[in-house]
Amino acid sequence: MKNPLRNVRVILLTAVLLVGTAILLLREQRASFLRPGLRLNAYVSAADGSVAVLDLVRLRAVARISVGPGLSGMREHPTRAEVWGVSSQGGYVWVLNARVNQIVARIPVGAMPYALDFSVNGNRVYAAASGSDALVAIDCQTHAIVASGRTGHEPVLARATPDGKSVLVVNRRDASLGIHDAATLSLRGSVPVVAQPEDVAVMGDSSVAFVLSRTEPRLSVVDLRRGVLLTNLQLAGKPSEMLLKPDGGELYVISPEAHGLQAINTWTHEVGDYVLLGSAPTHGALLPDGSAMFVTDTAAGRVAPVDINNRRAGRPISAGQAPEALRFDSSDPDVKPSLLLVVNQGSGDLAVIGLRAGSQSLLTMIPVGSQPQDLAVKLF
Repeated sequence: MKNPLRNVRVILLTAVLLVGTAILLLREQRASFLRPGLRLNAYVSAADGSVAVLDLVRLRAVARISVGPGLSGMREHPTRAEVWGVSSQGGYVWVLNARVNQIVARIPVGAMPYALDFSVNGNRVYAAASGSDALVAIDCQTHAIVASGRTGHEPVLARATPDGKSVLVVNRRDASLGIHDAATLSLRGSVPVVAQPEDVAVMGDSSVAFVLSRTEPRLSVVDLRRGVLLTNLQLAGKPSEMLLKPDGGELYVISPEAHGLQAINTWTHEVGDYVLLGSAPTHGALLPDGSAMFVTDTAAGRVAPVDINNRRAGRPISAGQAPEALRFDSSDPDVKPSLLLVVNQGSGDLAVIGLRAGSQSLLTMIPVGSQPQDLAVKLF
């Protein structure tokens, strides 16, 4: 006859061992490059106008901050312990102090802003208001508007060029790319591009820009020095996102419609290799060294690792329901990321995927709120 007490002890011992193994695994996968006193947090905006703050060392939520309606374009400041974003419905740029988890400023910029971008030195932030056809520059220390300018119709994005001399504005209704002086925001030129443009990527030497439209299977190539359209490249399908390789040699265009990504030679402007990824690849993140990419598949609930050099997709990693935005826990080119963070819009959580110990697997899922949107990561 079996001893019931012995069976209970075996079950309890097994449970303790499993919990201990899980804790050890999480500790091995968490950020190991942090010096004492440093913090590494993730910030996830939700449809209810709040931002969830997640501790990436302890892998748990630590705060939820009420910000405002229609949150969009959230980004961490490059040098300050701050996270910035816009309230599209409120018509303002907001600033979150990461040390105290409080909103310290709401700066009116005009109707319907969608995104923002920092200057190269981090002293200014640029935002375009699509409802008022305006562009503003904000001093990051004083939070004062220090310059303003007129744009084309329905500007949806402002992007500072790497040389710090220009601000590029994507005008959706005009189907144009505005080239503005970074200091005064005066318009220096306007270039016609693909219909309903929504995003722009700029070469490291600020010579060429690539303009994407999510409604057209084409990509515009603009010569920024001469202010002219070079060509419109035909794509396999309507794109959702583009990522520029760190060395600038290739541009990768992800297309849910084409079920994969295309590589474009940025020097010859030729469409090259195609890699099949899955049902609906949507967003991607490139490792700092450009050797691999991770792409979310919204329909399949997975993340596909892609070997960039060999043009091969690896075994998909389970994420959650409707994965969208994704980031690494480090963007430092000298530090190999240990975690991949994925926002799941369908299941309302953040998937944490471990990238160390020769394996890539889901470690945990942290609830962040209904219909999470943007993701920022800040080390301070």
